[in-house]
Amino acid sequence: MFITFEGCEGTGKSTQAGLLSTYLESLGKKVCLTREPGGTALGQNFRQIILNPENQRLVTRAELFLYFADRAQHVEELILPKLEEGIIVISDRYSDATYAYQGGGRGIELDLLRQLNEYACYKLVPDITILLDIDASTGLLRARKNRKEFNEENGDRIEQQTLDFHERVRKVYLELASAEPDRFLIVDANGTIEDVHARIIEKFTNWSGLEL
Repeated sequence: MFITFEGCEGTGKSTQAGLLSTYLESLGKKVCLTREPGGTALGQNFRQIILNPENQRLVTRAELFLYFADRAQHVEELILPKLEEGIIVISDRYSDATYAYQGGGRGIELDLLRQLNEYACYKLVPDITILLDIDASTGLLRARKNRKEFNEENGDRIEQQTLDFHERVRKVYLELASAEPDRFLIVDANGTIEDVHARIIEKFTNWSGLEL
């Protein structure tokens, strides 16, 4: 099973992905927890370029191809081999993030993004995508408050984008979820970590495609 977590900044994706991994492991499942960008050693280099606030001159097209380079490496080196071993893979972000951020946020045509993404990831689609949803302004405040990766008061390079940018990202995420209700589980990301985790487990265990 291939599970992805998606959502705007500050929704708690990394935390909740880790909690779901622990939950599944408690049921005796083998789980691989990963992330984009940065799920491989090479991907860590891409992540530093993309998210470092010092790289404000990085142009939109270059940013796009760095994300796809990261995904191509991630899928071939890690995700596909783990799935072939029968291991559940949980990824903190995947291809829907490209549609939301580069499509909604940057304004790149979605049809072009889909073509490039299919090539980059061998047309691999998640079995289930958990979309953590929260008001964009609330999420940004959370993200900047909890910033750990770069010592910047206003967050990493993506978090420093305008509120309008992040609102467009959220809009596309919700449109994607509406278009594929059988794959997406929309979870309210407001409340405590425990509250959100409980919502995820409830929806996850009721999902029609779940086989544990």
